[in-house]
Amino acid sequence: MVSARYNVRYLMDPLCGWCYGAAPALQKLRNAPGVHLEIAPTGLFAGAGSRAMDADFAAFAWSNDERIERLTGQRFTTRYRSEVLGKHGQRFDSGPATLALTAVQRTVPEREFDALRVIQEARYVDGLDTTDQTVLAGLLRGLQLDVAAEQLLQADAALAAATQARMADAQRDMQQLGAQGVPNLVLVNAQGRHLVRGNALYGSLDSLLAQLQAS
Repeated sequence: MVSARYNVRYLMDPLCGWCYGAAPALQKLRNAPGVHLEIAPTGLFAGAGSRAMDADFAAFAWSNDERIERLTGQRFTTRYRSEVLGKHGQRFDSGPATLALTAVQRTVPEREFDALRVIQEARYVDGLDTTDQTVLAGLLRGLQLDVAAEQLLQADAALAAATQARMADAQRDMQQLGAQGVPNLVLVNAQGRHLVRGNALYGSLDSLLAQLQAS
């Protein structure tokens, strides 16, 4: 097997609208020859980073979402606006979705990007509550990821510990490389780790590959 020319970590959060906006670029990057791309969930909106949805935060989020849609073409539907942003008092907490991604990573790691895509589209297009573990388990089952779905619903200590370890690892990258927020990329090579800032995900694939090469 030929080793990847570019080993890239994707610093992200499953409730980050800009990460959803970056999905088309990430798909192209994954398909590019010589690129190995892995998800590194940061927990930015989990635990202490979570909050209750309220009118001010919903308005702020929708304003950002409209900008993201104009820039990337990714859809943010009126159903999402009413059923997710409009549910004031509901937790804005990426912890459950991060657990779901880790359950996939532990069982069928090559399907983790598929799971991320479905979780993002369920929220931003279908207006589903992706902070609900039952909803998330149903999405995983829809991808035939039944073992991961069961792990998520059991919410055992091993899954929680693996999720915390992944988030801590991603947070170390952010702190050491000076990454501000998500999304961002980390190129890992023989010379160390190098930050490629997330704005590279909103241009052409050639430009993104050029930035990886320059790093």
